[in-house]
Amino acid sequence: MSTWRPKFITFDCYGTLIDFQMGPAARRVYGGRLSPEVMDGFLESFRGYRFDELLGAWKPYDAVIGNALMRSCKAWNVPFDPTDAAAVYAEIPSWIPHPDVPAGLAKIAGDIPLVVLSNSMTDLIPLSVAKLGAPFHAAYTAQEAQAYKPRQRAFEYMFDSLGCSPADVMHCSSSLRHDLMTAYDMKIGHRVFVNRGHEPGIDFYGYTEITSIAQLPALVGL
Repeated sequence: MSTWRPKFITFDCYGTLIDFQMGPAARRVYGGRLSPEVMDGFLESFRGYRFDELLGAWKPYDAVIGNALMRSCKAWNVPFDPTDAAAVYAEIPSWIPHPDVPAGLAKIAGDIPLVVLSNSMTDLIPLSVAKLGAPFHAAYTAQEAQAYKPRQRAFEYMFDSLGCSPADVMHCSSSLRHDLMTAYDMKIGHRVFVNRGHEPGIDFYGYTEITSIAQLPALVGL
């Protein structure tokens, strides 16, 4: 891809910029009760149910986690205790950026406004954005949009808030399912797949692939 200057560079937060630790958090909470074989299947169910919980009417993210864990426990015949879900959710503020993030963002922040669009809550996202090592123009949440990604409504809220069109934006994410498939459908100007190894790429969706935020400045001529 030749260099191109968008009006905004927008980012998924958890997984792309912040090291997403939801699976390890659940492993820490449930690890003493499940065999390794059951644990692997349980975590895969938890991943799938979390995604499914995002697709309906908006609900608080702690309810997303609680419902997904309750459904996983039912699938694997594990007793469900709401305090376990609360313990998993409570770990989110402790998560830190991937090592490549602060320096990569710092090279861009003075030239192009940076924006977060996150499947998060308004009380959580400032704690994470403050760790990213660069100033952000804005950070929008599913709570504000009343919709989680991959729903287009979440992106529409961001575009309306920024006063821009999808064509004005470069959107960066480590997830095709949560972000880049929708970004393709909405004709976002440029799409960047930050390959963190937790989802496979699919070339059909027309993105530029990088493996580190350190590679992002070169895409915009910085």
